[in-house]
Amino acid sequence: MKLEKSEKQLFKMIQSGMYRDCYLIYNRKSTDEPDNQKNSIKYQRAENSRYSVREKLRIAPITLKSFCVDGVISEEHSGFKEDNDISISESGLVQYKIDRPKFQRLIQFLSMGLFKGIVVLCWDRVSRNKGDDTVVRKLMRKGIDVRFVFAKYDKTSSGALHMDIDGMFAEHHSRVTSEKVKTTTWNLRERGICTYRAPLGYLNLGNMDEKPFDPERAPIIKKIFELYASGDWSLEDLARYAKKEGLTTVPMRRRRTEEEMLAEEDDEIEIEQVSRPITANMVHKILTNPFYKGLIIGNNHQYIPSISHQALVTFKLFDDVQALLFKRKTSVHYTDKLDLYYRGLVRCALCSRVYTPYMKKGIQYFNSRCPDDCANPKRNFNINFIENKVGDLLSNLYFSDKELVEIDARTTTDIAIFEEKRTVNLEVNEGQKKKIREKLKFLHTNKLDLLIAGTYSAESYLEEENRLHGELTKLQGEEQTSDEAMHEVIKDIVKISELLKDSAAYWSFANSHEKEQIMRVIFSELSLSENTLQFKVKKGFVSFQSRLLVEGDLTGNRTPI
Repeated sequence: MKLEKSEKQLFKMIQSGMYRDCYLIYNRKSTDEPDNQKNSIKYQRAENSRYSVREKLRIAPITLKSFCVDGVISEEHSGFKEDNDISISESGLVQYKIDRPKFQRLIQFLSMGLFKGIVVLCWDRVSRNKGDDTVVRKLMRKGIDVRFVFAKYDKTSSGALHMDIDGMFAEHHSRVTSEKVKTTTWNLRERGICTYRAPLGYLNLGNMDEKPFDPERAPIIKKIFELYASGDWSLEDLARYAKKEGLTTVPMRRRRTEEEMLAEEDDEIEIEQVSRPITANMVHKILTNPFYKGLIIGNNHQYIPSISHQALVTFKLFDDVQALLFKRKTSVHYTDKLDLYYRGLVRCALCSRVYTPYMKKGIQYFNSRCPDDCANPKRNFNINFIENKVGDLLSNLYFSDKELVEIDARTTTDIAIFEEKRTVNLEVNEGQKKKIREKLKFLHTNKLDLLIAGTYSAESYLEEENRLHGELTKLQGEEQTSDEAMHEVIKDIVKISELLKDSAAYWSFANSHEKEQIMRVIFSELSLSENTLQFKVKKGFVSFQSRLLVEGDLTGNRTPI
């Protein structure tokens, strides 16, 4: 509050004409030539201050936030860039935007005659394009005193020519710099070198010739491609998987605010680097980026082979992912989605278009905008149709009591056979262990004689002893095989079957919201052709899927209901 009040008072003092006999110092650091010595703000400030003292110029003792400190303006911006948009009023007034915010404010103060002039290092610090050049010259003709430390322009035709030449060379220098950058970038891309930032999964070490794998993120990115290609994972599932694996974006600083961009060079502004979690949208960008199969953007906006990085995935895996993404692509997009049930759950079995929910006369329906050549006649159905179909499906998905008894009996028989085989293997192992122990006993008893006779050296003796001990340990480990794993698998299958049975019983009493939750837990894909519902279950329910397969269907994912 105190700062706002003092700046208001300062503006009133400036507008009253208190500083009309004072100068301002303008320093500009060009962003397109960072290595130039005169480009340094520190160097310009020192030279401009020294010149002001020598010429006895009074610098305005004013400090305005985001503009100047003690009459010194410091700005980081390219003077070559200018806005191409112009507007012409009915009176013939031509206006265009100055892209340098501090310079724009400076021009406003000078055009109002609130300061006597400015001190700059040389012509190319104040202007490098025709538009700004014209503005500065108009101010000079208006009587504003523009002082240059490195040059003095007489008020004669020779002085004007000198100024024209300096302005021409300043603009020419910027054009040459721009052409060099463009030519270098063109040549690098022509050779297959990556001139831009590599995506997630690669390291950006400041070297365009080498974009190595990120040892932490690359394996997870590759796994994401493989999981999606399996057809069992959605983008949301992969986003949750990435979060579980700890995958985040590379730590980066946020974009600076306007206030931070206008801050003085001496101001210490620390912007903390932040990593963001992976979202479904980010997963989609990863899966569609050809960079991961070893390509970069070339000069003609076409992808070309890269020599800066290695492919993370094969062409086949990448193409399989693109085909699956295209298959699941929805045809209709809404700005504001209505809160309707089973959105995105059911697709046409022939063309893969999604059935979109809509309301009509208080009843929820589903419609698919299939192509004209799609043979599926089922383009519309209501919510009861799909709920009844899924209910019938659930009623046959779990194991019956009879099947559970058969599973238990089969498991007991399998374990008995397993135990018989295990007994035979134990006898064989015991014979092998006996032979190894005899060899070890022989080595230990005749160690000295074997070494003296030269049968073994000290090193080969230890090597043979270690080898025999290793074989003995391996045989002992094999004996620890048990039937616990088989029992645990069967126990889990029975438990899931009981949960499915409960879900089937609960289905007829559940509302649509609860039914949708059950469907999304069990099924990864539902598709409809005429009155036939086809499905794919999620990983934990694959054991029950084979119970409902169509006879002769080898896909493992279809059933008529």
